[in-house]
Amino acid sequence: MGWVFLLLGVMAEATSHVALRATNGFSNWLPSTIVILGHLIAFIFLGQAMKSLPVGIVHAIWAGLAIVAVTAMSGLIYKQHLDAKVWLGMVIVAIGIAIINLGGAAHSH
Repeated sequence: MGWVFLLLGVMAEATSHVALRATNGFSNWLPSTIVILGHLIAFIFLGQAMKSLPVGIVHAIWAGLAIVAVTAMSGLIYKQHLDAKVWLGMVIVAIGIAIINLGGAAHSH
């Protein structure tokens, strides 16, 4: 069930980030509400995912999928199309985030 919560959280966050552009500095109430509720819902789902999945894995997948989801959604909604070089760069960033979070010793505070 943790994986379902993680995917729902990524989608809530991505929706929130895409709606942020339409807030016009938080002067438009509907997209502003979507941003605030989207982030709240995303963190609720993230907390639920971390009950059963390791923090490093959750964070790596969260970051990588969010990059791709926000970019894909902004392409559909705002017609912001990126070339192959930009997509390749985002894939490299997502892989780098995964390596940082999944490799090596566990993080401790």
